[in-house]
Amino acid sequence: MKNATEFCSTLTRKSRSNFYYAFLFLPRPQREAIYAVYAFCRIVDDVVDLGQDPEVQRKELAYWRGEVARCFEGTPREPVSQRLSQAVRAFPIPRSALEEIINGVEMDLDRSAYETFEELYPYCYRVAGAVGLCCVEIFGYADPGARDYAVNLGVALQLTNILRDLQPDAQRGRIYLPREDLRRFGVGPEDLRSGRYNPQFVELMGFEARRARAFYRRAWETLPQRDARRLFAAEIMGRIYFALLQTIEARRYRVFDRRLSVPFPTKLAIALRCWAGARLGAGAARPEVA
Repeated sequence: MKNATEFCSTLTRKSRSNFYYAFLFLPRPQREAIYAVYAFCRIVDDVVDLGQDPEVQRKELAYWRGEVARCFEGTPREPVSQRLSQAVRAFPIPRSALEEIINGVEMDLDRSAYETFEELYPYCYRVAGAVGLCCVEIFGYADPGARDYAVNLGVALQLTNILRDLQPDAQRGRIYLPREDLRRFGVGPEDLRSGRYNPQFVELMGFEARRARAFYRRAWETLPQRDARRLFAAEIMGRIYFALLQTIEARRYRVFDRRLSVPFPTKLAIALRCWAGARLGAGAARPEVA
């Protein structure tokens, strides 16, 4: 099991994702469980992002559905699944949430565009909200409202990712912004693929950023105060991604020039503030999301 744990930990560290900084201050049992969930998410996402043959990709995802079942049966085959199996024994991680994550990434094989936000929402719920539902069970909570917080925050994070990665997604044939929004502001899929920056695009992005802000606001409104100390790692994730959204806005949505990110010192400062606030029981001032 040590090798499986090291594999999950190494995969998470190598990713250097925004999530990595949220995990740093967790107690070891929680941190290792989170590493296992993250590694699982990374692997099934790569099945779709790096694969070329939809039939093969579907078979691989079916295999990982089997691995989820074997995790709960205690008979996993893969290093990540072995660690994940230990995590689901230690924490009440929902099997349904792990299965929804696979269902979410598989949606990228089934469709490349969404007509409305109502159609897009299930995708965001599955690839991000369901991850949040796994995480809160590891963090722990007393108020069931923490699950609403996790889902709202997950959707906010996914919407932020969509805004940052518009062009590379479009070049892979995936247009996540709703078609009705594109028509409303006079922006076409080819504009996203070619990186056409104009006033119409700025108006579109402002509209989409406000939608993302609404989900951050819902998340912070549904965060149970008595669970704020336990959920500090989720708050680190939320605040780092909100800082990314603010960066996108501050650059007037110039996401085509380069892949925007939050500087390492800022990420670390956010993590330290949230961790210290949790330790002191005071929390940190919530960002303005209006």
